Amino acid sequence: MGEQSRTTFPQDIIDQWADSGHDLAALFSAGHLGERMGVHVAEASPERVVGTMPVEGNTQPYGLLHGGASAVLAETLGSVGAMLHGGPGRIAVGVDLNCTHHRGVRSGLVTGVATPVHRGRTTATYEVVVTDEQGKRVCSARLTCLIRDAAGAA
Repeated sequence: MGEQSRTTFPQDIIDQWADSGHDLAALFSAGHLGERMGVHVAEASPERVVGTMPVEGNTQPYGLLHGGASAVLAETLGSVGAMLHGGPGRIAVGVDLNCTHHRGVRSGLVTGVATPVHRGRTTATYEVVVTDEQGKRVCSARLTCLIRDAAGAA
């Protein structure tokens, strides 16, 4: 799949996390599952998270993009937004994911854009719209995350 560029963060996020001891791009990535699926988080802020995923390698037996793959992309992007909203010292844990699949995709790259519906002290909800290369909506998803102190995450 080739080398992908690193995630772009707004300067205020970089400043906020500067003393956390974390590599932002690694912390707010797609993780091991996302890496296997080719998910790339292109830009990330509490207000908007954008990522892509190839269809190839993420299909079901009929050759269409697997609905679970769209769910992985949606949960990844929404979780990154919720984590950035929570800030250093807090984590976001997905508690509800809802996906509606609108059309099949057989090839190319899909793009997900996560935007907040609600950002509170203890929960954050993001809407994630996944589109194909022609800009047609493939999936609509909603993710709600519980935001809690990182020390209590074990």
